[in-house]
Amino acid sequence: MATLLRLALAVASGALVYCSYEPLGLWFLAIAGCAVFWIALMPWRDRPSGWLGALLGFVHGASIYVLLLPWVGEFVGAAPYLALSVALALYSIPVGAFGVLLARLRYGFVLFPLVYVAWEFLRSSFPFGGFPWVRLAWGQIEGPLRYLAPWGGTALVTTATVLVACAVVAVVASRRPAARLTALACAVVPAGLAFAAGAAAPPAGPTPEEATATVSAVQGNVPRLGLDFNAQRRAVLSNHVEQTKNLAASGADPDFVVWPENSSDVNPFADAEAAAQITEAVSAVDAPVVVGTITRDEVGARNTMVVFDPVTGAGDRHNKKYLQPFGEYMPMRDFFRLFSEYVDLAGNFKPGDGDGTVQVGDVILGVATCYEVAVDAAFRSAVDADAEILATPTNNATFGFTDMTYQQMAMSRFRAIETDRSVVVAATSGSSGIILPDGSVVEQSGIFEPALLTAELPLRSTVTPSMRFGAALEWLIVACGVAAMLWSLVRRRGGYAARENKDAPS
Repeated sequence: MATLLRLALAVASGALVYCSYEPLGLWFLAIAGCAVFWIALMPWRDRPSGWLGALLGFVHGASIYVLLLPWVGEFVGAAPYLALSVALALYSIPVGAFGVLLARLRYGFVLFPLVYVAWEFLRSSFPFGGFPWVRLAWGQIEGPLRYLAPWGGTALVTTATVLVACAVVAVVASRRPAARLTALACAVVPAGLAFAAGAAAPPAGPTPEEATATVSAVQGNVPRLGLDFNAQRRAVLSNHVEQTKNLAASGADPDFVVWPENSSDVNPFADAEAAAQITEAVSAVDAPVVVGTITRDEVGARNTMVVFDPVTGAGDRHNKKYLQPFGEYMPMRDFFRLFSEYVDLAGNFKPGDGDGTVQVGDVILGVATCYEVAVDAAFRSAVDADAEILATPTNNATFGFTDMTYQQMAMSRFRAIETDRSVVVAATSGSSGIILPDGSVVEQSGIFEPALLTAELPLRSTVTPSMRFGAALEWLIVACGVAAMLWSLVRRRGGYAARENKDAPS
């Protein structure tokens, strides 16, 4: 009965964590979910074994990802999406296994968040670059812990979320006053630091002494039915050309314009008609336009954002550096083809090697194309290269009306806070948005509708602690997590030795 109850708690904990992500955005339920998971791992009248802890960890992870990732199956069906969810849940097995060992220690609740982050880091990094889309921190975009983002990025926010959850449980469960006081401090201090960081945060909008740029995002929308593949691509380009003309006719006077990823899936460097259409749009708005297209060089196909200037023509470009495995490219294609015919739907793009910035007029724009926004290093390298504004051009049309676009918007908002930069999200079909450095959205479109968004944004050159030291801090947390796991094993072996000595005949 106790095992069934623990399993039920693991399922519930994952469901609660899922509710913290957008579009639900109930950030406090991530804390509740992690607390319930910690309760499931704790010793009650019995001590759960490491094997049971491993099962609880898997169930906790599977419960999150099965609920969070149905959009993956929108194009390829349920089987690949469920396979991905199960694969991601495997990383939670050691979290549960080591969790039951740490839960036996008086101050194990302090160490468990470090273990949680260590395995989240591995899941976000390995294999094939990992899958950082499912970081716990993304669910805190509406909560106060988001203000820790400029101080330590996703790793610090995830650590604080799990620490507060486990500490609250320890306050209730601890019988020793000293342990209860420690737990109370671990619950209160992260929240207090977050509120203090929020109060000391820079102003959201431009201050009178700051330089600014007026930026527009164009959402041209996509035709959904009735066209073959080639006609669909040309229709998407035509939609963005027409909307850019509408932007010019509206009287808006942007310093530059951002189009979405794949807004011109017809390569303008190889197709004269596409080049002429883009030139027409750029001339109409009389401002540089950052266009998402497909290019090809001696290495292969590239997912590229290109700056087209009304005077100088094609200029800087960003070749997408962090490609989505099993989507934009297929690792081990021949091997995975043995299991599914869907592997041949994956692209064969090659990664870029730039610093993530393009020069747009007088502005240095940092670019993280679609999936790249989930990767910590993408905007970090752009800020290192003096990016003053950031952009997330994306193509979400394949995923229909699913939650994917809202989850991605939350990541862009998180990056705005983390970097102290405005972020322009331009999507082919929505949701597009313009985000201020405090993470607030000042302009936002709906899904599957044409839209024009314009705002005056500050040009900032500040470097937050997360941008400067965030990678080192994450490695430090991971190292401490590894040390905590080793310590739990040492204590476990020590406990066995003590019991054997106690039971030995004298």
